[in-house]
Amino acid sequence: MTSLPKSQENARKLGLVIDLDTCVGCHACAVNCKEWNTGGHYAPLPDYDPYGKEPDGVWFNRIHSYEAGSASESKTVNFPRSCLHCEQPQCVTVCPTGASYKRAEDGIVLVNTDICIGCKLCSWACPYGAREFDEDKGVMKKCTLCIDRIYNETLPEAEREPACVATCPSRARHFGDLGDPNSDVSKLVAERGGVDLMPELGYKPTNKYLPPRKSTIPSKPLENSTSDGGNALLRLLDRVLSR
Repeated sequence: MTSLPKSQENARKLGLVIDLDTCVGCHACAVNCKEWNTGGHYAPLPDYDPYGKEPDGVWFNRIHSYEAGSASESKTVNFPRSCLHCEQPQCVTVCPTGASYKRAEDGIVLVNTDICIGCKLCSWACPYGAREFDEDKGVMKKCTLCIDRIYNETLPEAEREPACVATCPSRARHFGDLGDPNSDVSKLVAERGGVDLMPELGYKPTNKYLPPRKSTIPSKPLENSTSDGGNALLRLLDRVLSR
């Protein structure tokens, strides 16, 4: 795996911190993401057979919900999933045209749809299922961290954040520079023991997940429960992604 150039080691790492303890699974983040991006950078984001038996479409943010605990005592954990803007993105490595690329200035992983040939190699390489294929255009699309919002100087500074963050009613989503140890998001990760998703792969995702607080975990967990902390939580999420 190719390492980042030294010039990028201390660069900004814009990303999300998602609190699995306060996410209520309302899907507001997914809906607002869809709405904003349908008229934004990658417009439009199509839907396929939306009123049929198997509706589908291009969604940059998807929410999974599952139960952890025993048969008599369980807890619902809601798991938002989108591009993690990895430091070592395999999707960029396998792209034959250079359409998938990682920006040096802020670490955001993007797709240049002008040169994407729709081969889907990036989607096969991404272990997080974060790539979305636009069947109408024949190109791959994905979360951009709303670059048309966060750098939009016509918006009030307080609104320069991803649409998913702006709309979250429980404030489970946080946005900032994870390359700065003194940023609010970095401090939050340190305080709450934020974890990477599937760290054993070595892709070093920028986005972090805050595991449910121990006080909310059932006393009689099932196999692969969250009782032993972040690593067990990631095993649960791995099971969700593999379905």
